[in-house]
Amino acid sequence: MLNLNIPTSITKINSDFLQKKSIKVFIKRDDLIHDVISGNKWRKLKYNLIEANLRGHDNILSFGGAYSNHLHALSYACNKMSLKSIGVIRGEKKTNLNSTLSFCQNNNMSLYYVSRSDYRDHKYSKDLMQDLQNTFGDYYIIPEGGCNLLGAKGCSEILEEIDFDFDFVCCAVGTGCTASGLINSMKPHQYLLGFCPFKKVFEQKQNILQFSNLKPSSNWKLIPDTDFGGFGKINVNLSNFIREFNLEYNVKLDLVYMGKLFYYLFHLIKNDFFNKHTRILVLHSGGLQGLSGFNFKY
Repeated sequence: MLNLNIPTSITKINSDFLQKKSIKVFIKRDDLIHDVISGNKWRKLKYNLIEANLRGHDNILSFGGAYSNHLHALSYACNKMSLKSIGVIRGEKKTNLNSTLSFCQNNNMSLYYVSRSDYRDHKYSKDLMQDLQNTFGDYYIIPEGGCNLLGAKGCSEILEEIDFDFDFVCCAVGTGCTASGLINSMKPHQYLLGFCPFKKVFEQKQNILQFSNLKPSSNWKLIPDTDFGGFGKINVNLSNFIREFNLEYNVKLDLVYMGKLFYYLFHLIKNDFFNKHTRILVLHSGGLQGLSGFNFKY
């Protein structure tokens, strides 16, 4: 069974920089939920796995890239719960598996590779779904990143664990599912900033509109990656920032999501985007397993 640390703790970070700006920043430590299924991964899986059980499925299929935090968590959860799992992987099979896919395979996930073009254009097509059923039998499908109404429902529980008021909630945005859940549970005076590691955020906006119950952009905004070149792109400025952040606040950040979130958040604070005495809650959505993926890649 899974031993999960829920509700997760809150870390208030302090520094001369934040004090001078009269800004308070609190981190919701979902990265500490579990050593493997950390961050928002369990939140998005929870109700999907419950639904799969209610429907009598013991074979769970989902999608992701070669460094997918989602598939990493899904493989572990299914293995611990005596469920079978299938990962549909974007891209051709490589001779040597990276650390993420090796972990998935070691947790008995079956890997099925799809070309990048077919993955982009046809990953939910009837033909591919039929091929997968012919290969693996019946399965319960969880969309890429756990992004559906059930995933958003799980993420909506995050703010229910907060016992103090805040003005802004910040989260990293991959598919937009976590942001949707947070938006659904925010109070009317609260505002969400979603930090995307992409140069374009159209798909994420559409997902948020689909899975949240608020009007377009009524109290939320997405901030794209303008400094690093898009998803998975990093430079020495980002890596130095993450290293210094960990030294000063004793909080680890990944390079893809949380590192960029705090980099841009601190840039906004530095440039007086927020009024004095603003209280900011940041969801730490994990992703730290991805650090080993970058070590493998680079």
